[in-house]
Amino acid sequence: MKAHILYVEDDESLGFVTKDNLELEDYKVTHCLNGQDAINTIETEKFDLIILDVMLPDVDGFTIAKKIREQDIQTPIIFLTAKSLKEDKIHGLKIGADDYITKPFSIEELTLKIDVFLRRSKGFSQTPNGYLSIGEYRFSYHNLDLSFNDGTRRLTQREADLLKYLIINKNKVLKRGEILEAIWGRDDYFLGRSLDVFISRLRKYLDEDKAIQIENIHGVGFKFSSP
Repeated sequence: MKAHILYVEDDESLGFVTKDNLELEDYKVTHCLNGQDAINTIETEKFDLIILDVMLPDVDGFTIAKKIREQDIQTPIIFLTAKSLKEDKIHGLKIGADDYITKPFSIEELTLKIDVFLRRSKGFSQTPNGYLSIGEYRFSYHNLDLSFNDGTRRLTQREADLLKYLIINKNKVLKRGEILEAIWGRDDYFLGRSLDVFISRLRKYLDEDKAIQIENIHGVGFKFSSP
């Protein structure tokens, strides 16, 4: 089946050209011209990937992404933006975006990123009640809990934030500074020690399923993998 993409862009000309090119690449594309239409569409349809323009006339892309991530941590989100400010990128990553593309962009660049994130998201299985399957575990970011068999562990907000970020970036090598900026908002030595503590906790929590790994990439950061 064709991957179904939600594309939110208020520039009609750019939207038409991009949608047309993506359909030529054999994707199914639903195009919304404003944020409110996008929110309404998300409530009634299921998508494999979402492309959001940040600057929209009513509800901005950040707000839409935040609403999505409150219920859905697995669908890849790519932001399209004319802004290249570091602060905007950090804000988007903290919300749960997977990547940014700065306008103007090439269709080749966009389709390459789409292909990468669709392949990465394969294997995720989210149940209708909002739980995400991670190997033999079930994780609910909204409820801050991690379940295995009949047992459930209550997570702190920071633990849930970090686990969500690792899952969204499954099988990707993440730099320590990138994680710190996304979860804590800044990169410094003392927060780096805190990150190590939180990684150790998550490893312990997920220890029942030996196929789940949070690998330490020496001198770089971490890589999360699961069945």
